[in-house]
Amino acid sequence: MQNMIKIKSKTHPNVVLKAIPGHFVTPNSHVNYFLDMTTLKSRLSEASVAARELSRQIEATTVVDTIVCIDGCEIIGAFLAEELTRAGIYSMNSHKTIYIITPEYVNSGQMVFRENFHGMIKDKNVLLLLASATTGQTIIKATQALRYYGASISGISAVFSAANSIMGIPIKSLFSIVDIPDYKAYDPEGCSMCKDAVPIDAFANAYGYSRIG
Repeated sequence: MQNMIKIKSKTHPNVVLKAIPGHFVTPNSHVNYFLDMTTLKSRLSEASVAARELSRQIEATTVVDTIVCIDGCEIIGAFLAEELTRAGIYSMNSHKTIYIITPEYVNSGQMVFRENFHGMIKDKNVLLLLASATTGQTIIKATQALRYYGASISGISAVFSAANSIMGIPIKSLFSIVDIPDYKAYDPEGCSMCKDAVPIDAFANAYGYSRIG
């Protein structure tokens, strides 16, 4: 794998996306960059600034009762809820506050929410918060699951997104393919790198990557 590339946000220099070129296998696709968001999701200073920038994108247009955090984005989610509350974002909750929750996954990969969380989802305006949106499969699964539980998807926010919208819902992101013009995501059966016999460097998911060999 080649050296890491650091990409600064156009709106805030302290929001930095780390991109590692290579051949990575993810749960839904093969990609030519691993986007390392470890510090963005874990370091207080970076997570709070990322949340502030995400808040500015949606605070004037989105009703949020609950933030559903995917890909380990709970810390960003907590800061985002604080920023939206400070901005006076409209909430339908009787407690006038924003819930921050994360889904559970069963063996099939299906997202589920236990009964003690149902009151935070049913008839609520839910904002999906992800680290990255590439193929859109995670968003589709999350949207289907949340609608099953009676939620209304009011918005989608991501640190990085390769798409402008999924299922007709706009995606607001801090970084896009404009920032990484040669970013590619391939279906596992049609991966150009595999066809060109480019060795796989690592298996990757939202929590990190594991080198092969």
